[in-house]
Amino acid sequence: MSVKVAVSGALGRMGRRILNIAHADPEVEIVGALESPKNAREKDLGKALGDNRFNGIPLSSNAEEIISKADVLIEFANSPEAAIEHANIAADLGKAVVIGTTGFSKEQLKELEELALKTPLLFSPNMSLGVNLLFRLVQIATKVLKDKDFDIEIMEIHHRFKKDAPSGTAMRLAEIIAQELGKPLEEIAVYGRKGHYERAKDDLGIMTLRGGDVVGEHTVYFFGFGERLELTHRATSRDIFAKGAVTAAKWIADKRPGRLYNMFDVLGL
Repeated sequence: MSVKVAVSGALGRMGRRILNIAHADPEVEIVGALESPKNAREKDLGKALGDNRFNGIPLSSNAEEIISKADVLIEFANSPEAAIEHANIAADLGKAVVIGTTGFSKEQLKELEELALKTPLLFSPNMSLGVNLLFRLVQIATKVLKDKDFDIEIMEIHHRFKKDAPSGTAMRLAEIIAQELGKPLEEIAVYGRKGHYERAKDDLGIMTLRGGDVVGEHTVYFFGFGERLELTHRATSRDIFAKGAVTAAKWIADKRPGRLYNMFDVLGL
């Protein structure tokens, strides 16, 4: 039996890739697409995309109407507020949710954790296999090197159109590092540098570059004396994120609520 999915943010860059990957998957059926009112004037997804593969699939800004048709909502709206609203509606309807939207505040992430007690919910700022392996490798490296006088810094690069900075992936890397160091992230994070001062011992620099059409690049630097370790992931196609989102949707379809899932659960990392 196929998993019925609805895609939020369907006409965006990621939404379109998810639709393509989901359409090609025999275990998935696309039953609806959710967009903002200004982007959902055309009510047929195939016509809105100019792609007859999606003819007959409803496109709407009415979240309850679209989500009610699905087993799983794949959420990639540009707005964290919209994603939270849709997740609440899905929870009320008893539908599972996979969220790839980034830029959430601490309070919003807490709300997602609470919603995960009501309905199966997975959140990951990056759903690619490679990035999630990077998360684990950074965790291991930090654990090994934290008492060896190494300085840790993060650099992330994305295309000029990305709205949130630092990226959700960079912030997740920072959270993992801070947790291994046993330090609150808000006490050690340094977002860029300017001025005349030395680096504090416990600083965790988080640097952002924006330009061109870069899909995504993240590097964590471990600076020692006489040596340097760099762990880097470079994305060259958005399909890696779309494949991860569809895989997550299939995985979560039969799971129970109880905690906020992530891609480590899906990938067994």
